[in-house]
Amino acid sequence: MPLRRTLDNQPDFRLFRSLEESQAEIAGTHAFRLFCTPSLSSRRGPDHAALVERARFHLRTARTATVATSVGDLATYTFEPEHEPLASVLLVHGWSAEAAFLGAFAEFLRRRGFRAVLVDLPAHGQSSGSETNLVDCGRAVLDIAEAAGPFRFALGHSIGAMAVLMAGEGKLPLPRAYPFESYVLISMPDRFADVTRDFGSELQLSPAALRDFERRLERLAGRRISNFKGGNLLAATARPTLLLHSRDDEDVSFDCATAMACERANVELMAFDGLGHRAILYAPPVVRAAAAFLKERLGG
Repeated sequence: MPLRRTLDNQPDFRLFRSLEESQAEIAGTHAFRLFCTPSLSSRRGPDHAALVERARFHLRTARTATVATSVGDLATYTFEPEHEPLASVLLVHGWSAEAAFLGAFAEFLRRRGFRAVLVDLPAHGQSSGSETNLVDCGRAVLDIAEAAGPFRFALGHSIGAMAVLMAGEGKLPLPRAYPFESYVLISMPDRFADVTRDFGSELQLSPAALRDFERRLERLAGRRISNFKGGNLLAATARPTLLLHSRDDEDVSFDCATAMACERANVELMAFDGLGHRAILYAPPVVRAAAAFLKERLGG
């Protein structure tokens, strides 16, 4: 295609800018759709289906239900203790995972006298939908907490931990906050912007395409990506919190946990070694630490 020229016979560089913006918009659109489709996540390994089948076996003793929410029909799994529960705990899995991956925590808490409720986030596990995002996951936590509660405590893994804090914070676009008393947060990122930037690098997005992709997320959230920061959310909820993180986590750097723990006086960090981002969910010392922390909060 010949280059269009202006009246003084100079190249019209507006055409280049228009083409670049158009390409960035197309790339940003595709990145947004891919980012919001958990089943297409590169974080899922080739053994994901086998891990899911194995994990779901541990849900066999749970009472299952489907709850209609503002973000679709969500599957829940309730573990009831033998006697009157000491308190109820809502457990929320991470991105591209599902409730069954937190079965070890749920069963251990049940044996310690807690009522544990797990939920498949939108577009995850047995819940409806194929696309979702952090804001809708926050809405899901709020809706399930209000429908299946009351809950004193919440436990979340990775992005699920951030969704739990969003529900506890209750700022727009969420309609209100849920009054969780304490949190256990496992392998949680500090800056959501790091998540989107890493995703952009994985796709080799240009700076313009990355901006377009992030702006689409910001329009959903009604605030800037930089505002979604673990330290900010912890400050807004202002509740006792236990962070559990492995030093060798390659998905979410251990630096995230140390940064959040240093920022807030009521945040405790317990570090582990050799558990990565997923094996931490099945390690007995981690499960015991979570239960002990929640048991201590009962005294308050």
